[in-house]
Order: sequence, then C-alpha cells, then structure tokens
Amino acid sequence: MRVIVHTGKGGVGKTSISAATALRCAEMGLKTIVISTDTAHSLADSLEAKIGPEPVQLADNLWAQEVDARYSMDKYWGLFQKYMVALFSRNGVDDIVAEEVTILPGLEEGAHLLWINKYFNEGEFDVLIVDAAPTAETLRLLSLPDVTRWWFERVLSLTRGAAKLLRPIGRLVKNDNIPDEAAWEQVQELFKTLDRVRDLLADPEVASMRLVVNPEKMVIKETQRTYTYLNLYGYATDAILCNRIIPDEVTDPYFAMAKDRQKENLGLIGEAFGELPLLKAPLFGQEVTGMDALKKLADSLYGDQNPAEQMFAGKTHTIEQDEAGNYILLVPLPFAEKDDLDLYRSRDEITLRVGPYRRNIVLPYALWDLEIADAKFDESRLRIRFFEKRGEKQRAK
Repeated sequence: MRVIVHTGKGGVGKTSISAATALRCAEMGLKTIVISTDTAHSLADSLEAKIGPEPVQLADNLWAQEVDARYSMDKYWGLFQKYMVALFSRNGVDDIVAEEVTILPGLEEGAHLLWINKYFNEGEFDVLIVDAAPTAETLRLLSLPDVTRWWFERVLSLTRGAAKLLRPIGRLVKNDNIPDEAAWEQVQELFKTLDRVRDLLADPEVASMRLVVNPEKMVIKETQRTYTYLNLYGYATDAILCNRIIPDEVTDPYFAMAKDRQKENLGLIGEAFGELPLLKAPLFGQEVTGMDALKKLADSLYGDQNPAEQMFAGKTHTIEQDEAGNYILLVPLPFAEKDDLDLYRSRDEITLRVGPYRRNIVLPYALWDLEIADAKFDESRLRIRFFEKRGEKQRAK
C-alpha cells in the first residue's frame, strides 16, 4: 500500500488536493481511501458527500473517512484512562475534568496514526491519502512517537512497578483504582503501534509527504520550515504542490501586480526546495467542491501521471549528528564545482549560491545559536558542520 500525506499552512487547499488525488487514484483502478486527520474536518464538504468516523464508499474504488479521535482513544487508551479517571475522581476532581487531564498531551491527535496502521496491516486498500492538519499540528503528530517514548518508558514504567506492589494490598482494602495487567498491556500496545506507524511513514518506498503551498512568500517560508523538520525526523518529501496560481488567460489589469508577484514566488519555490518536483494547479473561477470540480483539479495537477507513484527518491538535504554530537548539514549538489559555491548564514537560514542559482535552507531551532565550524565540498555534496561555543550553555543558564 502507498501512503501519501498532504500537509501545509492552513487554508492552502490541502483538503481539495487530497480529495482530487484520491479521486484520480480511484479512476486509475487503485482501491483508494482518503482520511481527514484535521479536527476541523472539511473533507465531506469538498467531496459533497456525507462521511463520518467509519469509511464510506463514494464511488468505484473510492472510500472516505473523517477520523473520530475520541473513538480511537476509547479503543486504545480506554482501560488505562478509566483507571486514571477513577483515581482523580476519588480525590475530588470532577469526572469531566479528570477525563480531559488523563489523556497524554498529543495523544488525542495521535489517534489518527492508529488508523494508518490499521489500513496498512489489513492490506485492503492500494492507496491511503491523508488530508493532514495544518503544519504545526502535523509536525507534533509525526514527532509524537519520539516525544512520548520518554514519558512512557520513565513515568509509566515507574507507575506500573508501583501498581504491582499495591495491587495485592488494594484487593485487601477493596481499592479498585489500581490498574490490572490488561490496562498496562493496552498502553504498551498503543506505543508499539505508534512506533510501527513512525517506521512506516519514514519508509520512502511506502509513504510520501507532499507539501501544499500557495504562491505567497509567507506560505513558502513556513513550508520551508516544515520541510526541514520533516527531514530532521526522517520523513521523505517527494513533491511540492502549488495551488491557486492565477492563470495566464486572466488579463484583467486588476490582477497584473498579483500575477507578477506570483511569478517571483514560483521562482522562490525553486530556490527553496531544490530538485523536488513542483506540481501546479490554477486558481479556479468557482469553488472546488464536488466530483466534477475535483476531476478538473486532478487534471491540472497530474495530467496522465499516476499520483500514487513515488515522485522523488532522494533528499535535498539532511541533518545528522557525528560521534562527538555535532550537527552536520548535508546538501547534495550533483554536477556543481567547488569554485562556483558561495555560502551565507543568518541565524535561522543558510543561503547557498551555485553559479547563477540560489538555494535557501531554513534551519531547525536547535541550530540557530550554533556556529559553523567548517564547510567542505566532497563527493558532490556540501558538508556543513556546526558547533557550540565553549561556555555558551553556562551563560544561557
């Protein structure tokens, strides 16, 4: 099964593009499901169909679903949460408040990942299209398995050890607030599932991240940061989809300045994302909802291309750590010559010039206050090593 995740800044048209992509895959004979992980669901509006928390078939080879996080949480977190709610309630906390505070931060959103695991394991579909939440929420979602592992291994392990000691005492004093092994096993299986989904989404042979942008500078800059963080977490991006480009046939002078600005920003996309394929969709004269409009959007984006195919196999840059713990930014530059390279650094961004071409790379927060130790060009790639000044941490304290 192929998994394609569409994400981007809020309002750029992710839902329309997800629906159009799913429709095109279905038309090509691929059994396809499109799911929305955005809490503010609009997938049903885009498809002009009634869908809900369970998959609904809309056409030949096409299913859709708006994921219900609460349903997923009850399934995967329910036993342990019931114990926690009972414990808080017994100590004077209101039941409703107790239910809210017993969900691990981010886990409600993380319930969306559990459906990806389900569909991949069952193998019923050829393609899974994910209409993801805006970029900040998506990054929290994708980093969830890494972020929560510490919480699980430390806090829950300690609590579980205490429960083993207290459970026999609890039976004697008739205290039902100590979880049994089934609750702990449910929690453990939840985190194992999140780890499996993380590995699945990080496999470029299985999953692709696709970034949806509009030809606006602010949107492009935010999407650059998203791309850098996706690289940092090991998720492969294989295309940029630029939506709502004013068509050439629009000649009204009112749009002249906007068209010029969009042309400049399309050039900025090339600088920002290097070799990544750029797919374009025009600004339509009407709202893109319903099957006919979605087909037109799919035609503009893909033509005769199969959207489920992997569109780019490499990475335009990666961030690694060496044995000493220093961060290293690696930028493949095939066919470049050392004498053609120039490098400029601002706090949160590096600009590379290769002959007449320019490339901007937004740095993750962890690198903002680090200095460049050296930059070496070897074997068709630029290797930039960062280091922390001595005494920097002490002064920060």
